Amino acid sequence: MKYLIQILIFSTMINTDLIFDFNAQSNIFNWVVLDDVVMGGKSYGNFFLNKKGHGEFNGDVSLENNGGFSSVRYRLNKDNLDNYTKFSIKIKGDGKAYQFRVKRSRNDYHSYIYTFQTTTDWQTIEIPFSEMYPAFRGRKLSLKNYQGEQMQEIAFLIGNKKNESFRLEIDKIEIRK
Repeated sequence: MKYLIQILIFSTMINTDLIFDFNAQSNIFNWVVLDDVVMGGKSYGNFFLNKKGHGEFNGDVSLENNGGFSSVRYRLNKDNLDNYTKFSIKIKGDGKAYQFRVKRSRNDYHSYIYTFQTTTDWQTIEIPFSEMYPAFRGRKLSLKNYQGEQMQEIAFLIGNKKNESFRLEIDKIEIRK
């Protein structure tokens, strides 16, 4: 039985690639908040490591001045994702809907989006690449869904078309076969 467990753990490790694992020593310098203030809005987001070592994204979304979103983004360079088919994120939310977003290239104007509903408990959400649709400024585009060929940015965004406070804790982000 001991060997079977070790084989299962090893097999999971082979089929998984870590993008980010938050802990008390994590360097979050490359995580950047981008709110609707870039377009004149009044929303405010904050990102930091909380006392438990999780990434915490919180703030307030405001519809004032045609605003309505807050996001936190992480830049990276991941090429050759051919062996992977999905993201796995371990998060704890506030019962609100969020988007997980990917950009193949930093220069792309559009993102690939998957919307998920949070609970107030820890949950692991699996996001198939094939279900991430391309969109720009809230409009779905006539392009293929995410193919997983490369990624240079991931993001979490809240924009539910209402004034609201939000809080999302992030423990781990992986890609899996």
